[in-house]
Amino acid sequence: MEGRPRSSRRRRSVRLITAAIALGVSAGCASAQAETPTPSPSTPEAPATPSGLAHDGGIAPGTKFSPVVAATLAAPAAVKASDSKVHLAYELLITNPAPLPVKIERLQARDATAKTVLLTKSGAALQRDITPVSGPRGAEGTTNPSVDRRSITLAPSETWIAWMDVSVASQADVPARLDHRIVGALIRPNKAPAAPFDVVGADVEISTQPAQVLSAPVRGGIWYMSEGCCRDDTHHRRGLVPINGQLMVAQRFAIDFYKLDDQHRTWVGNSQKLSSYWSYRQPIIAAAAGTVVHARDGLPNNPALPKPPQIPPIDETVGNHVIVEIGPNTYVLYAHMDPGSVKVRVGQHVEKGQELGLIGTSGNSTTPHVHFQLLSTPTFFPSDSAPYVFDQFDLLGRVPVRLWDDNLGLQPSGKLPFGAAATPGPHHDELPLDRTVVRFTGTG
Repeated sequence: MEGRPRSSRRRRSVRLITAAIALGVSAGCASAQAETPTPSPSTPEAPATPSGLAHDGGIAPGTKFSPVVAATLAAPAAVKASDSKVHLAYELLITNPAPLPVKIERLQARDATAKTVLLTKSGAALQRDITPVSGPRGAEGTTNPSVDRRSITLAPSETWIAWMDVSVASQADVPARLDHRIVGALIRPNKAPAAPFDVVGADVEISTQPAQVLSAPVRGGIWYMSEGCCRDDTHHRRGLVPINGQLMVAQRFAIDFYKLDDQHRTWVGNSQKLSSYWSYRQPIIAAAAGTVVHARDGLPNNPALPKPPQIPPIDETVGNHVIVEIGPNTYVLYAHMDPGSVKVRVGQHVEKGQELGLIGTSGNSTTPHVHFQLLSTPTFFPSDSAPYVFDQFDLLGRVPVRLWDDNLGLQPSGKLPFGAAATPGPHHDELPLDRTVVRFTGTG
């Protein structure tokens, strides 16, 4: 007799998986749900199965179909930041493998050993920090008032990404591993009651590699740290890109440096002129000693200033730039240099504090700044973004609103809104957080 048609078998499989998820039954037969009776003193203990396991069927007790699956993009790595907390900034991919919608109501990051909760996302935090892989729906900075703000809903076969920032008081509080608890419900058809679930997964080991200690890549003065880590929705922190067949966040810890005057202005005069910007042609200096592995010059500055340029080809993203190898699998990128200003060549050894070039707007850059970050490879793409700290800086305050490369030159003036730090002063071996304003000294 001929076998069942493939489409029929597939529909039956989908129904079985849906029912299994909805009912929370074990992956084996339904009888596997029943607890094994505890032998009484007068009852001989049941002999072990031939495999030596205390169960049948080749499936461990408690095994269940999962309504969601989760995995991290990269191993989380700890870094002490300018708020004096230690941050673990990473990404969690969440996929709905079911043929029905899944509602997520709560996401927790936990110490995988102690099971203590380190971070909870629910309500507004779910809406803010978990987005489709393709990016937030709707215009940037807008929300849909009809959306249920208490949860998010993943369509069948859909993958979303959770932007995680776990912070702890000190390095001693960083766990060896994290796991993740996802609480929600499978939305069944025909107005049937939703099937709640509580899943733990995505157990991941924390990187033990300490953050690289660097000096500032710019001379002394007041600098605005834009598009930085760790919680804020920035183009660096949430810059998910598909490269060579894999997803990556290549700019996770990148910072754009803008020089300010003592009135916290990025530019004075005509914002259409490069010379109006304090950052323009400021020296870019080596943050650590190393060997130049890539140097490019000759690309033009942005001709559309103060508006954004056309998106350049992928190989021109960082414009005129220098990449310096400072250790095994550790490279520093200095990007968007002024054409004709690159002062080093491939193979040349550079010392900390040595001038590499001048700030411009080449590549995907609107107003003058230096894009700075660590790379795990000698290329901007593909690469992973590793954390780092600066050996010293003075924390002055923070810009309370989001002003960045594409809109700095479009403001009525170059003066940034500024809020003084509650405790301004020197910081050592820390990473300046997004939108902080700092003063570097001792760098020339």
